[in-house]
Amino acid sequence: MELNEIIQQRIEKRKSIEAAGQSAHDRVLPGRVEISSILSNFQEGAKVVLAGRITAKRSHGKVSFLDLKDATGRIQLYVKVTELEQIKAKLFENIDIADILCVKGELFKTHTGEPTLRAEDFVILSKAMRPLPEKWHGLKDVEVRYRQRYLDLIANEEVKKVFVLRSKIIREIRNFLDSRAFCEVETPMMHDIPGGAAGRPFKTFHNEYKMDLYLRIAPELYLKRLLVGGLDKVYEINRSFRNEGVSSRHNPEFTMLEVYQAYADYEDMINLTQDLICHLAGELLGKDELIFQGKSIALKTPWNRQSFAELVKEKFGIDPQDDPSQMLGKLQAKGFAKDKNRLSRSQINKIIEDTLEQDMQVDPTFITDYFTTLCPLAKTKKDNPLISERFELYVAGMEIANAYSELNDPLEQKRRFEEEIKELNTDEQKNVDVDYVLALEHGMPPAGGLGIGIDRLVMLFADQPAIRDVILFPLLRTQEVVGEV
Repeated sequence: MELNEIIQQRIEKRKSIEAAGQSAHDRVLPGRVEISSILSNFQEGAKVVLAGRITAKRSHGKVSFLDLKDATGRIQLYVKVTELEQIKAKLFENIDIADILCVKGELFKTHTGEPTLRAEDFVILSKAMRPLPEKWHGLKDVEVRYRQRYLDLIANEEVKKVFVLRSKIIREIRNFLDSRAFCEVETPMMHDIPGGAAGRPFKTFHNEYKMDLYLRIAPELYLKRLLVGGLDKVYEINRSFRNEGVSSRHNPEFTMLEVYQAYADYEDMINLTQDLICHLAGELLGKDELIFQGKSIALKTPWNRQSFAELVKEKFGIDPQDDPSQMLGKLQAKGFAKDKNRLSRSQINKIIEDTLEQDMQVDPTFITDYFTTLCPLAKTKKDNPLISERFELYVAGMEIANAYSELNDPLEQKRRFEEEIKELNTDEQKNVDVDYVLALEHGMPPAGGLGIGIDRLVMLFADQPAIRDVILFPLLRTQEVVGEV
């Protein structure tokens, strides 16, 4: 039967329900409990009220067996129409798979030991106008799974487990940081100057103030203002936005954890990163390893370290004192960016990092010794001003975290902002964030800052190959809805 025929058939059933004086979207009966609660303490003969979606229906004459499923579990329903009130017996004829019901009845076990609820009464909480995907045999079409995530969650139990795990990871991150006296804060999502990271922003406009605004690409500069204000340990689990490409590891809207600690440095952030991820693995998985795409990732500390400066010198011949044109020339000599005449330092850095990622080992590795010219917000090493106190953490070839010893010199910060702006293309021009420099002029304590990509962290813990598999509603191209009711 074609989809439109099914929809029309269900519309007729809804009309029959309403013609009988009943509601196709009724209210829950009093006393409703979750299915898992009665399964975990099953008592034959007990009277209960359950609610959920019908996921299967098997009819044998005047007796029907249905599967009722809520977020916590599934139970079988036994419905004998002769045991129902006449109006409800007639109403039952209009029940389909995917409808949401509230059922009152008595618990018993079948001769095969199946926990079952004998229906004595029911109400229809939501008459579904459309069938479940692929007649409940699972939802295979990837595009449909992302576009209609609600169907994906209904049809694929493993998908639901991924997002439950995501929720647990975020909750446990909060528990970990709260236990270490960090303060959770919220900072603006609309900025007048996009900053705190390299990236192309989404632009919007505020009508009342008649001013251009940008969705944040990172909350960093606002969080460091709080260090100036005396909040020595802060964190934010934030939504950030970058108007850039989409891939298996990138979504324009994503979730980050950013942590800042006064009187600390990037070595403290290395320890914090190791402690946090190992804590999550122990609490949520009960072990000190991850399995990602068939590969075992050992989390036993201390984790490996590699020098960015050494890797780049070995692979590309690039030195920290090279200017962008020299870096580009050396990359082109090695077969990269052949058709480019000019690239900013951040664009060059992306080419380098994308290339290095391919050779990264599976186990966690801190890449240190980044060039100062690539780190406008980081402090330099005491013994080498060309190298910054920064690391990026790679696990299974993915960048998971980024951290600095934060630059707190206002004069040097202003100079670096001005240098950064000089390199931007015409369509990327922006102003120096003088308000942030002003904050630094009031004195910011030395600090360590850490950013962790929550989406990629969930990919690792849930063993999911693509970022869209761990974001409930990833950004997709618009598509016409077919067969509207």
